[in-house]
Amino acid sequence: MHSDVATLRKASIWHEASRILREEGFRAFWKGNLVTIAHRLPYSSVNFYSYEHYKKFLHTIPGLESHRKNVGGDAFVHFVGGGMAGITAASVTYPLDLVRTRLAAQTNVIYYRGILHALRTISREEGVRGLYKGLGATLLGVGPNIAISFSAYETLRSFWQSHRPHDPTVAVSLACGSLSGIASSTATFPLDLVRRRKQLEGAGGRARVYTTGLIGTFKHIIRTEGFWGLYRGIMPEYYKVVPGVGICFMTYETLKLLLADVTAKL
Repeated sequence: MHSDVATLRKASIWHEASRILREEGFRAFWKGNLVTIAHRLPYSSVNFYSYEHYKKFLHTIPGLESHRKNVGGDAFVHFVGGGMAGITAASVTYPLDLVRTRLAAQTNVIYYRGILHALRTISREEGVRGLYKGLGATLLGVGPNIAISFSAYETLRSFWQSHRPHDPTVAVSLACGSLSGIASSTATFPLDLVRRRKQLEGAGGRARVYTTGLIGTFKHIIRTEGFWGLYRGIMPEYYKVVPGVGICFMTYETLKLLLADVTAKL
């Protein structure tokens, strides 16, 4: 955000990885990991819990109830239910998401000393609204992202199981989850990029870069970095999303089966 165009053109995964290692040390690759876990626990819980309940609710709506076995009706329910679940989870856990981004973005100068210190500092310097900086861009990105992720996952899984019903659940969930992660990230990455940049504004007392709203930020990035600037960092995103989303869905499906067995025995 504060770099010139010439510096940005030199950026690559290996260049940035070596810079982090050189300037901040090996442990810097896990910077902000504790707050990531603290954010992911409630976020994932609320996300999956909300998704199951939104699905049940949508199936009770007249017109959709009769299309429960219909591919189009199911896809609609999964898409809308996923989007609503993503928005719910992101809204509930957003301050932790903002703190996670800022802690990870610190380099040699440590401005925030931990989760609680960051929450207090941001509230004091930027007001309570500062904890929700970039929420609009987040909801615009998270809604479609989770909607595409859930609908793609459910569609791929149904298709796979109809053709290969004896394949293990773990392998099916892992593969379908990974593919759904690629689809959702590709579609919504520009919004995610804007979200992170809005979250970083004012971090460590630095000057604001984007003085306009969401549309103005998009225009600023395209003007200064070109259209592909909206996809800066997409490859590391893929490297993270493919295993991450796949493992997430695999774990969810495995736990559902295990808990169903436990509940049946009670």
